[in-house]
Amino acid sequence: MFDDSVQVRCRRCKGVFRERARRLQSGYSRQCPTCEVVLFFDEDSHDQTIRRAMRSARQVRAALREAEAAPRPGRKRMSRGERRTGGRESYEVAEGEA
Repeated sequence: MFDDSVQVRCRRCKGVFRERARRLQSGYSRQCPTCEVVLFFDEDSHDQTIRRAMRSARQVRAALREAEAAPRPGRKRMSRGERRTGGRESYEVAEGEA
C-alpha cells in the first residue's frame, strides 16, 4: 500500500540503503551495511545526507499518520453488538426467492 522506508546515503562509502521511517528519529544510530561505519541520526547533524534522510522520514511518518486517520472507502463501521455474517444470509435469501 505505502512504502514506509527512506533512502539513506552513507557519508563514508557513498553507498545507499533503506531504513524504515518510523525508526529514523533523533538519537537513532545504525551501521552502514556496506562499510559498517556507525551513522548517527540527528535533526541538526552537520551531514547533509543525514538531514535529508531525517526530513524524508518526517514526511513519510506524517503521510502514514494521515493514511491511518482517514476512513477506508468501502468499509462499513460496525456498531457495538452487531455481528458479521460472512454473506451466508444473503445467499439463503437469494436461494429462497428463486
